[in-house]
Amino acid sequence: MDQREEQEFAEYFAARREAVRRMAYMMCGDWHRADDLAQSAFIAVHRKWRKIRDKDALDAYVRRTLTRAVIDESRKPWRRERTVEQLPERPAGNPDVDDSVATRRTLLAGLRMVPPKQRAVLVLRYLEGLDVAGVAEIMKCSEGNVKSQTARGLEALRTALGDSLGDLRSMS
Repeated sequence: MDQREEQEFAEYFAARREAVRRMAYMMCGDWHRADDLAQSAFIAVHRKWRKIRDKDALDAYVRRTLTRAVIDESRKPWRRERTVEQLPERPAGNPDVDDSVATRRTLLAGLRMVPPKQRAVLVLRYLEGLDVAGVAEIMKCSEGNVKSQTARGLEALRTALGDSLGDLRSMS
């Protein structure tokens, strides 16, 4: 790449780095893995930068690359999560913050129990705000598949959460 293209990529990377990292975290539930997955997505974009004609579609390309990386990585047996018997001590703090952190942790723990493809669909639909067609394009599947994966993912999330987040159980 020439200097101008490197500068364009650097600007895109700086502008989107945190958003891609957050999306990766929501899909995998681990900040270290999220960093690796986001880095993989940006490496793929960097390799193809010269060939990308529609720079307005970069976000969609990064989302698709990231989604595929999360799903592929989840198939690797050495990456499977391990549960622990005892949780570490919780520090005392602000009750409002504690409640929001507990809710977020519970939701993320529930998301980790959802199968990878369903988790990716849920993150793309509800956390990234994409519509069914956008998710279908990213995941290269039919809109019907996205709808069924969404329904199954929500059901799996409800099952995983149980009564821990009662007000989320009525969401559809």
